[in-house]
Amino acid sequence: MLLVEVRWHGRGGQGIVTVSRLLAHAALLDGKHVQAFPEFGPERRGAPVTGYTRISDEPISIHSRIYTPNVVVIVDPTLLGTIDVTGGLVENGTIVANTEKTAAELKKELKAEKAKVFTVNATRIALDILGRPIYNTAMLGALAKAAPLVSLDSLDKVVKERFPGTIGEKNVAVIKRAYEEAKSVE
Repeated sequence: MLLVEVRWHGRGGQGIVTVSRLLAHAALLDGKHVQAFPEFGPERRGAPVTGYTRISDEPISIHSRIYTPNVVVIVDPTLLGTIDVTGGLVENGTIVANTEKTAAELKKELKAEKAKVFTVNATRIALDILGRPIYNTAMLGALAKAAPLVSLDSLDKVVKERFPGTIGEKNVAVIKRAYEEAKSVE
């Protein structure tokens, strides 16, 4: 891995900033160079928010938003069809989406013929385990399956550090279940 750029799509209040930082922190534990930052203006809770994570084996000298991501993660399924979530995705890039749709259905809907598409019902997983529709950590699990950028052990450590106690344990369970349930189509 030289440099991998991940773009996160969600809404204000869904933990997009947190999840991009959790991924970066896990990569840091794995010995990688990282950047994680959000992009938003004076938006209110519920407005579209974009987060970015860069992971590299070498120091990162780029200091701009990500224009051509290798991976796009769609945390909020209501953004599908609302904004261009796949804009700039590199050829043969990866899309990871929280949706009830199959990967084949989403690939066709997004006209992403050359992308690898993974889907997971992160909302259901979060409701089942957390009892609340907080599905950013579920998307970390699906991303870990779609693009092995970090180890599951490092994700486990950073999540438990960020969310101590029972909340951390439940979020780790969410990550593991999403990892198992994420399905793909090429």
